Amino acid sequence: MTFPDLQPPLKPIVYSKILQRVEDQAYLLKPMNCPFHILMYKSKTRSYRDLPIRWAELGTVYRYERSGVLHGMLRVRGFTQDDAHIFCRPDQLEEEILEVLDLAEFMLTTFGYTEYEIELSVRDPEAKEKYIGDDAVWEQAEAALVRALEQKGWSYSRQEGEAKFYGPAIDIKILDALGRGWQGPTIQVDFNEPERFDVTYIGEDGEEHRAVMIHRTVLGAMERFVGGLIEHYAGAFPAWLAPVQVVVIPIADAQIPYAHRVAERLLREDFRVEVDDRNERVGYKIREAEVQKVPYMLVVGKREVADGTVSVRKRGEGDIGQMSSEEFCKRLRAEVELKAL
Repeated sequence: MTFPDLQPPLKPIVYSKILQRVEDQAYLLKPMNCPFHILMYKSKTRSYRDLPIRWAELGTVYRYERSGVLHGMLRVRGFTQDDAHIFCRPDQLEEEILEVLDLAEFMLTTFGYTEYEIELSVRDPEAKEKYIGDDAVWEQAEAALVRALEQKGWSYSRQEGEAKFYGPAIDIKILDALGRGWQGPTIQVDFNEPERFDVTYIGEDGEEHRAVMIHRTVLGAMERFVGGLIEHYAGAFPAWLAPVQVVVIPIADAQIPYAHRVAERLLREDFRVEVDDRNERVGYKIREAEVQKVPYMLVVGKREVADGTVSVRKRGEGDIGQMSSEEFCKRLRAEVELKAL
């Protein structure tokens, strides 16, 4: 496999350590998505009118993490990122950064994260040889990030030595319900890779100009984000996020057919529902559903079958009364559409 468009300075950095041999089988592992998006960009000549170009993918990448630091879903060797790269003109840079920050804020708020720490990750001034690019390029990239943070009115801490080798970044650490920080959105400005890969566009003057890249993940590694969500909610997800939103519980065998009809009604509305028709006492079934942290339990007995209703129990609140299946669907639909927490 060859990449003729790569300039020699970048080749060893990107590809030298990803050919791995495991049990006599050679594997070529992808450590990042950036070079491939760049090759897509360079597949044809781009005009200033084409920019910004925004490409995103759920791309699986690999990092050799030492076995001692692997930790469940939170620290893994292979993970999937909601990775995106924005190619823009220098005059578009700040607006693009702000839009990414707005998107990150919206997504975190939607998932129930209201507290987070902002870090500006920059070079170690005492070890500049670890990074590619000259001082002017790094200062330009850092200044763009700082201006965007100031426009958002976000306070941040400056973290020297935490930048990637190719550019500074805004790193957002989300705080869970216990106050623990987890790596979340990352926004990086990169003037270096466009130079090394010769990423250009034709400007209004008809000349070639160097494009700017923004690397961004909003949720970060999917595995880590889901692991963090489980920790944040302690498994008690809001109804719109819960893997099982509703459990229908018949009191006796005679109500099992009605319970399945109720479940089918909910399934037609695309809700995630199960029927607990085991030969167990109803109290046991309710307690088990509560332990499983299911948001809603619909209990059906003789009265509910006769009235065409369901008795609704909500996690944490208990019995909230009888209602028709249609009424319950409207209630749950409103919670899901509002993404109520």
